[in-house]
Amino acid sequence: MTGAGKKRGKAERQQKLQASHDEGHSKGNHANVYDGPSERPGSSAGPGQASGSRGRAPSNVPPSPSRSNQPSVQAPSVRSSSRPRSAAGPPSAAAQQPMRDPARDPAPTSARAQAPAGNTRVDWGGDAFFNYGSEDVHSCISSHPTLLSTLFPADSLVPSVTMSNPRDPFAVDKPDPSSGETITIPIENPKLIDGTPIQPIRQDVIDTNPFRDQMPTELMKRPGYGKLGDKVRLKLNSHYVDKVQGQKGIYYQYDVQIGNGAEKRGLIKTVWESNQLEQKLPGGRNDWLFDGNKLAWSSRNIQQDLRLTIDLDAERGRQPRENKAPDHVRVVIKAAATGAKIDLSNIHAYMDGQCAWGPHVIDAINFLDHLIREWPSKQHTNIKRSYFSRESGEKFALGGGIEAMRGVYQSIRMAEGKRLVINVDVSHATFWQVSSFNSIINQLTGHRDVESLQMAWRDNNGRPNFKFDAMKRLKANWFTVKHNGQSAEAAKKEWRVHAIMPKTAHEHKFAPWNRERNAPDPEITIFQHYQKTFNIRLNYPHLPLVQTAKTIIKRDPAGNIISKSNIVFPMELCLMKSNQRYPYKMNEQQTAMMIKFAVQKPPGRLAGINKGLDMLAWERDPYLKHYGLKLSREQIQTNARVLPPPKLQFGGSITEPGTSGRWDLKGKKFVAPNKAPLVSWGVMIVKATSHSSRAIQMPQAQAFVKSFVDSYRGHGGQISTTQPLIQEQSHADLAKAVEMLLTAVGNKHNMRPQMFMFILPDKNADVYLRIKKSCDCRWGVYSQCVQSAHALKCAPQYISNVLMKFNAKLGGTTNRIVPQGTGHFPKPTMIIGADVSHSAPGIHAPSYAAMTVSMDRTATRYAAGVQTNGFRVEMISTRNLRDCLMPLFRNWMTDVSGGRLPDHVYYFRDGVSEGQFKNVLKTEVADLKQIFKELGETRTDHDVKFTVIVAEKRHHIRFFPQGKGADRNGNPLPGTIVDHDITDPRGNDVYLCSHSAIQGTARPTHYTMLMDDANVPVDLFQKLLYEQCYQYIRSTTPVSLHPAVYYAHLASNRARSHENISETERRVRDHQEPSGSTSERPPEEAAPLLAMNTADRIQFGMWYV
Repeated sequence: MTGAGKKRGKAERQQKLQASHDEGHSKGNHANVYDGPSERPGSSAGPGQASGSRGRAPSNVPPSPSRSNQPSVQAPSVRSSSRPRSAAGPPSAAAQQPMRDPARDPAPTSARAQAPAGNTRVDWGGDAFFNYGSEDVHSCISSHPTLLSTLFPADSLVPSVTMSNPRDPFAVDKPDPSSGETITIPIENPKLIDGTPIQPIRQDVIDTNPFRDQMPTELMKRPGYGKLGDKVRLKLNSHYVDKVQGQKGIYYQYDVQIGNGAEKRGLIKTVWESNQLEQKLPGGRNDWLFDGNKLAWSSRNIQQDLRLTIDLDAERGRQPRENKAPDHVRVVIKAAATGAKIDLSNIHAYMDGQCAWGPHVIDAINFLDHLIREWPSKQHTNIKRSYFSRESGEKFALGGGIEAMRGVYQSIRMAEGKRLVINVDVSHATFWQVSSFNSIINQLTGHRDVESLQMAWRDNNGRPNFKFDAMKRLKANWFTVKHNGQSAEAAKKEWRVHAIMPKTAHEHKFAPWNRERNAPDPEITIFQHYQKTFNIRLNYPHLPLVQTAKTIIKRDPAGNIISKSNIVFPMELCLMKSNQRYPYKMNEQQTAMMIKFAVQKPPGRLAGINKGLDMLAWERDPYLKHYGLKLSREQIQTNARVLPPPKLQFGGSITEPGTSGRWDLKGKKFVAPNKAPLVSWGVMIVKATSHSSRAIQMPQAQAFVKSFVDSYRGHGGQISTTQPLIQEQSHADLAKAVEMLLTAVGNKHNMRPQMFMFILPDKNADVYLRIKKSCDCRWGVYSQCVQSAHALKCAPQYISNVLMKFNAKLGGTTNRIVPQGTGHFPKPTMIIGADVSHSAPGIHAPSYAAMTVSMDRTATRYAAGVQTNGFRVEMISTRNLRDCLMPLFRNWMTDVSGGRLPDHVYYFRDGVSEGQFKNVLKTEVADLKQIFKELGETRTDHDVKFTVIVAEKRHHIRFFPQGKGADRNGNPLPGTIVDHDITDPRGNDVYLCSHSAIQGTARPTHYTMLMDDANVPVDLFQKLLYEQCYQYIRSTTPVSLHPAVYYAHLASNRARSHENISETERRVRDHQEPSGSTSERPPEEAAPLLAMNTADRIQFGMWYV
C-alpha cells in the first residue's frame, strides 16, 4: 500500500471509529409536545441526568475527559497547555492554536497520566492517546462491539479494559492487525489489570498569554481623594505608634533550630523559656523575640553561631531517669540566610515613596509585628493575633461542652499620613469547657444523662456507633486526673488524649507491676484496679476509656523489654485543662448562640476594646520598653464623608430612602416583572424528616399559594396559572418525587415547567441540597423553597421578600437606582464579580470558584458560573475562568451590547489578601484579557479597559461616629466613607459602610483598586460602589458588599448542591476529624461539579438567589 493509500485507510478507519463512538453517545430527539421527563437531544447522560453547561462540550462533539484527575498549575509564570503534548513528539498544530469556545470544542487540559507498567502512558485531553509497550497488552478496550468488529478480525487478540464512564472518553493508539498502521481508539478511565486507576502527573508548558508580562508590578497609586458628601467626624479603633527608637533602628534576625528541627511546639517552648538558655543568650531574654518556631530577633549582632545544649533533667530538678538517656536538647542560633539585618528606616522610606515594596520592608514590619505580640502571647492564650484570658475575659456557654470567650485583637500596619498604627478590636473564639470528660461527652452526644449514655454508644451488635465517633473529638486535648488518694504531684501532672478506646473499665485488663518482685501481677480490670488501689468505685464504668500517649515500658535487669503498655484512665476522673481551643465546626444552634454572644452595639464594642487595651497593657510591656516602641491609648479621629443616597425606581413610582437605609414593598410594583407569564408551575409539600418538624397541611398550603399569587400580581407579576398543581411528596426518595412533580406539571400544562415551589417542614440542609441538585442539574427548572412555619403565617412582608427572589429567577428586577446625568455607565460596561470559598479547617471538601457577570445595561441582574477550584486554592484557574465566563460573555454581547465587546470592565474580586494582589493581576486579569481578545478576533475590536477592585470584609476596622454621623444605635449612616488616616500610604483604597446595621456594630467593606485603565474619576467610582448596593435584587436595604461579589458568595454556597456525591458521603466528609497530616491531605484537583441542565437556559438567569 502506498503512503497516500495508508493515510486514506487510516482516515476511513478513524471515521468508522468516530461514527461508532457517536452512535453510542448521541441518540435522542426533540418532542414538540411535552411528554414527561426525558433526556435532552444528544445527551450522553444517564436516565434523568443532564449533561450541559460549566464549559462541557455539547453532544455533537466527543465529550472532554473528566476533570477529576487534572491538577491545575499554580506558578504564575507557567501555565497549562491548551492541548496535551504528544508523547512521541512536539505539540500538535492544534496545541498552537488559540483556545476555542468550550461550547464547540472539548475543554483543554493540563495534565498527563502515567502508568507504572512498561511504557504505558495516557495524555488527558481532547487529543488523548494510550501507547502500549510490548508487555502491556492487558488493559485496552472491550466495550463497543461495533467498534471492535470494525477494527479487529474475529480471531485477533483484543486486550481488555472496562469503559467505566461512557461520558469521559480517552483514546488508545493501537496497531491495526490488518495494516500495521497505528489507529486511535477511545477508552474511558484507564486502569491497570489489577484495577488500580492510572494517576495523573503534571505537564507544564510555557505560557503563551502575552498579557501576564503586561500586568502592573506595583500597586496603583491614589489619584486623589473624594470630595462628594457631607463631612462627619469619626473615631476609629486604631492607635498611632508615637515613637520608634532603639540602636538607630537596626536589629538582627536569626534562624533557630531546637533539637532536630522537627520538634513539637511544646518542647520548643520549654527549651526557649529555660533558665539555662536565658543565661547564655547575649543581653538576656528581654533582648530577644521568638516566633515560637524557627525565627528570633535581637538588637545584638552575633558574629558566630551559638551552639548550646540544654539539660532538661536539671531544668526540672530531677535526676536522669533509669534506663533512659539524659534529656538533653541541642540549640543552634545563627544569622538568618536572608534578611539578617533589619532596618526600621525602610518602613518610613517606603511610606515616603523613596523605595519600593520588598523583603527589606516586609522584614521590618514583621519584626514590629512580633515585637507587639511577644509579651501578650506569654501572658494570655494566643491564637494568631488574638489573646484570651479566662480571668479577665467574658465567657458564654454554647452547649456541646464548649464555650465562647471574648478577647482582644491587635495588629500593626502602615497608614496614610506616613504613620504606623495599631488596630485594636475585640475577638471571639471557642474553647472546651473546664469540666469532667463524662460531662463533656454527655453534651457532645446530645444525650439526656451520662447513666443512659453508658449503654447508648454501641449499636445492637456491640459495635461503636455515631455517639462514640462524637467522643473522638476529645483527642489531642490535655487533661488532669482528679480523685482521692493521689499525691499532690500526681494531681498537677498533665496528660494528653491519644485516643478514645472502645473498651470499658470492666473490659480492659492489664497486669500491675509489682516493684518488690520486679514482675507483673495477675491481670485485673481498670474497675478492679481503682477499687483495690485507691478505694474508688467508679460511677460510670461502662463508658469508653481515655488512652494517653504515655507508654510504660518495663525492662529486666539486662535491659530487655518485659512489658509495654499505654496508660488509660476512666472518663469520669479526667478533667479538661483550661484554654484549649475547640477546632471543630459548630452546629446551627451553637453558631446562633455564638452570634448572640459576639454581637455588640457600638458602645458595648467600644467598652470591650478598652477592656482589651487593659489586657495588652502596653505601658507595662517590657519588650516595648526595651525596644523603645511607644503606643498611644487614644483612638485615632478622622474626617469622613456621608455620600448622598440614591433615589430608587420601582414600577411607576420613585422612592427616596434617605439616610435610613430602608424601604418596603408595600404598594410598590417591581420595576421589571417576569418576562414571560407564569403558566407551568407546581408546588410540593415536603414530608417531615424528624419528629420535631411537621409538614404543612393541604388547606394551609392552598391558602398560602393563593396569598402568594395575589401578592405577586400586586407587585406587577405576570401569572396566568393562579391555581397551580399542589401535591404532597409522592415518593420517599426526594429526587424521584421531584421527577414525578415535573411529569405531573408538564402534562397538566403541556409544556416544560417554569418554576417549582417547595414548602419545607424544617431547615434540613440535606433536603434543600437534594432539591437544588435535582432542579438545577437534572431538570434545569427554577426552584423556590419556603419554610412551612412562615407559610402558615402568610405574613405579607415574608411573601414580598420571597417574591423578590421568585421574580428574579423568572427574569424580573426588584428596583433600580434613578440615574443622574449619563449614569454610572456612559459606555457599554460589564461588571464581573469573583469569589473562591473554602471548606472549614479539617474538612476535605473542594474549594468553589464562583463568577458573576452583569446581564443588563444598569448592572442589576447577574448570571453566575461556578466550578470546583482544587483544594484550598485561592487563585481561579485559567480553565475555570474560560469555562464559566466564556458563555456568559457571549450571552452579554448578544443581549446587552448588540454583539460588541464591552468598552469597560469592572472586575470585583473577593477574598484575597494583600500578598495575593499581584497574583490576581498576573493570573486572573491576564486570563480575562486573553478571553476578550479571542472573542474580538472575528470583529473589528478595541481594547477592553479594566478596573480591578479587591473587596475585603475580613478585617477589624470599625467606625464610631460622633454627633450627626451616627444612627440611633451609634452606627455610621449608610454611605459613610473613609479614605484618610487608616488607608494605605501608597495604595488606592477606601473603607465604605454602605449598609444600615440591623444588629451589632457595622463592619465597613475595604475596597482596594489594583489597576484602572479607564481612569475613573474618584467621586464617580466611590458613588458607584455605594449606589450599586441599593440594587441588590432580594433586599429592601442597601447591602454591605458590592452585589457582584455578594452574588458570587451566593453562587459558591449553592455549589455544594451540585457536587456529584450522595448525602451520606457529604455528611461523613463534613463531620470528619480535623487532621494536619500531609499524608491525609486531599489531591490537588477536585472532581468537577455536575453540569447544569441548559434546556431552558437557566444558567443565564439568577438561579442562585
